[in-house]
Amino acid sequence: MRELVFATNNQHKTQEVRNLLLNDYKVLNLNDIGCTTDIPETGSTFAENATLKSSYVTEHYQLDCFADDSGLEIEALNQEPGIFSARYSGVKDDQVNLNLVLQKMEGQANRKARFRTVISLMRGTENFLFEGIINGTILERPIGTQGFGYDPIFVPDGYNQTFAEMSMEQKNQISHRALAMKKLISFLKEQKPV
Repeated sequence: MRELVFATNNQHKTQEVRNLLLNDYKVLNLNDIGCTTDIPETGSTFAENATLKSSYVTEHYQLDCFADDSGLEIEALNQEPGIFSARYSGVKDDQVNLNLVLQKMEGQANRKARFRTVISLMRGTENFLFEGIINGTILERPIGTQGFGYDPIFVPDGYNQTFAEMSMEQKNQISHRALAMKKLISFLKEQKPV
């Protein structure tokens, strides 16, 4: 089975992706390859941040690597928190960040939002980008205990449950990361190993 590095230490993300690539690849994360560097995300877009992470691993570990950058974009907040989703409040604390969003959304009639993921795949010196977007609505209070991040306040269009009320299997069918991963998986299946 071929190995691919997913440039993350986030166990939730790693497990989501392992479930999606179960029979095709052994997915390793940064812990698995011994990478303890906090790879800087200094880009101004999701694509730039994803590429910074994937190219770092490929350059320093000589392994094919993919990385994602994801975030919540809320129309009424000028697409915030965007690339700052994981540290919107200034700290990497899901609950604190979620509370800040709810506070900023108080009294807002426009609750439209979307989750966006961009995946950068580095194979040798080539970079390939894959994007997934899911539109939805921001609730006034959190509902559900599954998932992570902003999942308890996001209801995808066409559904009546938040991401945090869905099982991982349900979420993996429709999430922004799953949509981008499906594009990545299709691409990988069409390619010959490098």
